[in-house]
Amino acid sequence: MSSGLEIKQLWRVKKTIMQLCHDRGYLVTQDELDETLDEFKEMYKLNRSVADQPLRNKLRMLFTHSTTDEKLFVFFSEEKVLRKPNIVGYVQEMQKEQVGKALLIVQDTLTPVAKKAVVDFNPTYSLEVFLEKELLVNIMDHELVPKHIVLSPQEKEDLFEKYKLNENLLMRMQAFDPVAKYYGLRRGQVVKIIRKSETAGRYVSYRLVC
Repeated sequence: MSSGLEIKQLWRVKKTIMQLCHDRGYLVTQDELDETLDEFKEMYKLNRSVADQPLRNKLRMLFTHSTTDEKLFVFFSEEKVLRKPNIVGYVQEMQKEQVGKALLIVQDTLTPVAKKAVVDFNPTYSLEVFLEKELLVNIMDHELVPKHIVLSPQEKEDLFEKYKLNENLLMRMQAFDPVAKYYGLRRGQVVKIIRKSETAGRYVSYRLVC
């Protein structure tokens, strides 16, 4: 049986995932964003007998993007350590459902061979790996993390034209930066960052993902 602590942690992880998907532009309802711990337990029958306790694979979800209809799978790994056959299994499910992107939520780690498999399947099948402990708290809720807005290709082009910019003139953000990972940013994308300023009210800057 899942412990009370584990149940609460999975609920917190799921809440972060829901907000992350919403922030990436996928369709998520307000009720899903506001799901309480009791609602989480009821949805997955966590108050019932041991036999009825759901496994992590019952937490898997499928999202649709609000503008492109792109699909995104979210897989919760049952295994503490993922191996290559596990990765192949997830990709086979993506193939079956014709989904090209997925978030893989891992309890502990991946073997080196499994990590290589993730790289080898990319970009045809993109698996973004997150540890559960990374998602217990939403980093974007921290008071020291400023607001980030991901620019569309057209908005990037308009920005460059308006201010006579090019990529070499922008400050950099590494693709492995926690915020870049949260938004699933790729090399070449531009992020607008809005910080509070005691003098100007707010300070706007732009970063290029590299």
